[in-house]
Amino acid sequence: MATDNSSIIHPTVFILLGIPGLEAHYIWIGFPFCFMYIIAVMGNCTLLFFIKIEPTLHQPMYFFLCMLSFVDLTLSTTTMPKMLAILWFNYGEIYFEACITQMFFIHTTAALESTILLVMSFDRYVAICHPLRYTAILTNPVICKIGLVALIRCLISTTPLNYLLLRLSFCKSNIIAHSYCEHMSVAKLACADITLNNLYGMVVALLVVLFDVILILLSYLLILRAVFRLSSRDARVKAFSTCGSHICAILAFYVPVILSTVLYRFGKNIPTPIHILLVNVYLMAPPMVNPIVYGVQMKQIRERVTKQFQRLV
Repeated sequence: MATDNSSIIHPTVFILLGIPGLEAHYIWIGFPFCFMYIIAVMGNCTLLFFIKIEPTLHQPMYFFLCMLSFVDLTLSTTTMPKMLAILWFNYGEIYFEACITQMFFIHTTAALESTILLVMSFDRYVAICHPLRYTAILTNPVICKIGLVALIRCLISTTPLNYLLLRLSFCKSNIIAHSYCEHMSVAKLACADITLNNLYGMVVALLVVLFDVILILLSYLLILRAVFRLSSRDARVKAFSTCGSHICAILAFYVPVILSTVLYRFGKNIPTPIHILLVNVYLMAPPMVNPIVYGVQMKQIRERVTKQFQRLV
């Protein structure tokens, strides 16, 4: 145990158990998660590379996609290497400072992912509802400011979680029954009142996730209204098809979040390993799915541009 000047006791290390109850299957469980991580890293790096070298992709939509890919790389890399170390090498030790750092990056990048999905819904709204003003509204300086505001918003909402933990003394077990350092999993080990931690965590979830979901739904209601006002069926299909990749990204992020939350609150008879597996899928699904769905769209754009160029030649 380490003690600071105000007699607050912090453990030197925590022990992450991974997925308690499935220890006999750790080796095999690690393979699909490793595969998901490889797909996430390769896919997002490939997206960033092609957006950089392809001039036709230098559009607001793809600049926001670059932000999303960077967040996905950070989120997956923050969690998966340590989880694989637990599953394959039984190495669950993590220093207190490293645990707090991991927790900060997980919660901040998860909130940032939600915020960027909201920003991308605004991008689709402008592109479909105000197409003639699209590039005038979403200029490069505006895009940079939006990204900066999104980052500041998430930092302001999640940074207090770290200070709420640092004020606690830990005199109980240092064993975390989880695969990564999650705020409440760590807070439950403290020998102090964690009501404030619990309340603040719920408030952040409501203000960030619920607020973003409501605004995303509002954006798509406005998009649907604009699409159905188009006279041609082909025009309606073409306009709404530009939202397909974004809708897939939304579902990949929010469905596991909602399912995990519902099961945690109401699924009292569901085994703990199922909860932990769902949370890990929630962290890994978006980084893996996003480059796949957007990669398909980018391929279609490149093929369309190539055909137009061949016609001109």
